[in-house]
Amino acid sequence: MLKPRKPSPTESPLPFTLDPTPLEETLTAFSGVALAVQAFRSLGLPGCVQRDVQTKVRQRGYDEATFVESFMVLNALGGECLDDFARLREDPGLSAILGHGVPSPEAARKFLYAFHDEALITAAQAARHGDEIAYIPEENGPLQGLGRVNRACIAEIGRRCPDQRIATVDQDATIIESRKQEALRAYEGERGYQPMVAVWAELDLVLADEFRDGNVPAGMAPLRVAQAAFAALPSTVTEYYYRGDAACHEHALLDWLRDPARAGGPAGPIQFAISARMSPALRAAVEQVADTAWRPYGAAHPDEVRECADIDFTPAELTEHKTSAPVRYVAIRIRKRQGDLFDDGALVKHYAVLSNLWDTPGPRLIEWHREKAGTIEGIHNVVKNELAGGILPCKYFGANAAWFRLAVLSHNVLTALKRLALPAELLPARPKRLRFLIFNTPGRVVQHARRVLLRVAATGARIAEWLEAARVLPVPV
Repeated sequence: MLKPRKPSPTESPLPFTLDPTPLEETLTAFSGVALAVQAFRSLGLPGCVQRDVQTKVRQRGYDEATFVESFMVLNALGGECLDDFARLREDPGLSAILGHGVPSPEAARKFLYAFHDEALITAAQAARHGDEIAYIPEENGPLQGLGRVNRACIAEIGRRCPDQRIATVDQDATIIESRKQEALRAYEGERGYQPMVAVWAELDLVLADEFRDGNVPAGMAPLRVAQAAFAALPSTVTEYYYRGDAACHEHALLDWLRDPARAGGPAGPIQFAISARMSPALRAAVEQVADTAWRPYGAAHPDEVRECADIDFTPAELTEHKTSAPVRYVAIRIRKRQGDLFDDGALVKHYAVLSNLWDTPGPRLIEWHREKAGTIEGIHNVVKNELAGGILPCKYFGANAAWFRLAVLSHNVLTALKRLALPAELLPARPKRLRFLIFNTPGRVVQHARRVLLRVAATGARIAEWLEAARVLPVPV
């Protein structure tokens, strides 16, 4: 005979009555975000904002550094729209630990509007040639200044990580879907925007970003993003690499990468690997490769045979400099193991990678090139889905560009916090993990002996980690 089932505590009403009287103590649900703010200030970013981001005409209300820090806090805590500032303002302890108030949604909106300049969009439209449709507007002064703040952030992180002398720059565009009437259709038909981003793979930092309309092809003017990325690298870097997809297979960018005396970039070699656009001439060269020349690459795939081979190919559009080394092409062939067809009816698929790494075996070159998917695509995912970069706030192009760049800056600040101050096991942690472990920690702000103290609901070991993080992130005075 079975014993009667013991009732589960989850089947009972909650064991309390909610008191309708508001709590008079100064409490916060977000005490751990103080570490992100400590990192922001330790990197010297408030001073950079005050110097480079000039949006205010009258010296009243919140200053620019307070706005930028508040946006970083919003991103760190998981806010995704301007109205979420109202939620932060409901937390009295948050303002107490920040040392300043949190702007209202309307104040934050007006701050973003300062980054938009309709005249620059009109000028970009007028500069189009012939039947061109797409254009990339220039950035106004405040938006350029926000970019300089991000570069200052990278420079300071690089200064504190002097042993990191290798920089691999991964570059790619990403689509942010949007139903806004002003959003234009991307190549697959969806409305949205298509910013281009370049990252420092070894340190997981965004070096440069350029906000673009959805109809701007990813292959349009990738050079200036690459130049901005390499210019943002600290002087401690001495060895340079670059990886890109087919959108980066563009002659101006290739010529720049191959020229050791390049303008607007570091002198000397930049080793690169870029997905090649499969032109008819390149496809014909790949199809002529003998079967005996193909070699397997990567881990064995259960359904496909993946092979690669070096090919002798020189595109007609590739210009030559006297000091430029020739370009290597490595072809890729993928077939079904059982002779089946791919979904599009093809029996075999061909791709290619172009590079100036001649001494690297073809299989290893392809594997290294494809490692960019774990860096640039990972950052796209974090900025769009775990920070606020993927939900744009308004119809104004410049304001949306600033919103995206503030999400990028927030990502870099959180990366600095992890790399410089938190335990090593948290280095791969994404923002949602940091919120769970640190940021969303309840705390109480108390006054004691003319000092403001923050008491947090955490173990002694956890508090010790926070104290150590604060110690290694001193705030300049």
